[in-house]
Amino acid sequence: MERDKLNKIIEAARLYYQLDYSQQEIAKKLDVSRPTVSRLLKQAKDSGIVEITIHNPVEAGEQLTERLREKFGLKEVIVVSMSEHDNTNIKKQLGEVAADYLNKIVKDYDVIATSWGTTIYEVATRLKQRPLSHTTIVQLNGGVSHSETKTYASEIIHLFGEAYNTQTFLLPLPAIVDHIVVKQAIEADRHIHKILDLGKQANIAIFSVGTPVVDSVLLQAEYLSKEDQHLIQSRAAGEICSRFFDKNGEICVESLNNRTIGIELHELAKKEKSILVAGGSKKLEAIYGALKGKYANVLITDQHTASLLIEMDV
Repeated sequence: MERDKLNKIIEAARLYYQLDYSQQEIAKKLDVSRPTVSRLLKQAKDSGIVEITIHNPVEAGEQLTERLREKFGLKEVIVVSMSEHDNTNIKKQLGEVAADYLNKIVKDYDVIATSWGTTIYEVATRLKQRPLSHTTIVQLNGGVSHSETKTYASEIIHLFGEAYNTQTFLLPLPAIVDHIVVKQAIEADRHIHKILDLGKQANIAIFSVGTPVVDSVLLQAEYLSKEDQHLIQSRAAGEICSRFFDKNGEICVESLNNRTIGIELHELAKKEKSILVAGGSKKLEAIYGALKGKYANVLITDQHTASLLIEMDV
C-alpha cells in the first residue's frame, strides 16, 4: 500500500475513532468526499489498523456466573454489578438482590432459617410483604451476649416474620458457652431442642460469613479467652453461624466448635437452598473457604469478588 494512502487511512481512523469526528467533518478536513472517508474507514478495519471489540457487561456477567457455578459446584450464582466497592454499599446492594431472590422462591410450608449480622439485616429490611401459610422462620445459631457491635439477631427474625406474616422462633442463647457440658445441658432442654431441630429441618437457609479480625463481633465477645482468640486469628479464614473454618472450609478450632450452639455447618450443605450472601475484598478468603467447604449451594456476591474467586487457585 502506498505510504500516502496508508497515512490517509490512519488519519481518518484516528479522527473518527479517537477524536469523535463525524465522517462529514473528516471529509472536509482531509479534502475528500464523504464516500471516500467511508471507504478509508472500511480499509482501516479490513487491514487490521482498527480492531473493534465490544465489551458486553451482560455476557461477561453470565460467563462469570457460569464459571463460579462450575468451579464450586453451586446450584445458582447471582453476580451483582456495582460501581462502588465500600463495604456499606456492597451490603446494601447485596441485601436488596438477596431479598428479591427470596421473595421469588419462598412458598407456603417452607421452613426458613437465618443467621444474624449486618448483611442479613440488610436483606431483612428489604423483604417485600408476602403473607405465607404454614411457613416458619427460625434462627440458626445463638446470638452474642456481650459485644459493642449490634448483631440484629431478634430484629432479623422479627422482620422476616412480619414480611411473610408467619410464625418465628428465636434462639435466645449465647453463640458460644464456656464448657461443652453447659452446651449439652442447654441443648437437652426440650424447647431449645425443638428450635435447633427446626433449623436442621429448614429447606431454606440464608446466611453470610464473618472474618476473624480483631473488631469482629465474635472476637469482641467476653466469653472468648485469649487462647481462643489466638487460635481463631492464626487458623481461621472465616466463620458461619459462629463456627470457624480455614481456607479449605475445614473446621479449624474444634474445641471452640464443640462449645458453639447452633446448626452444624455440614447440615447447611443438605438444604434445598443454602444461600450465602457476601461480598467485598475483606471477606474474600471467608467466602472462598465457605464455598470450598460446600456449605452453600447458592451464592449472591458482587462482580469484583466474583472475579477474584475465579482467579484463586488458578
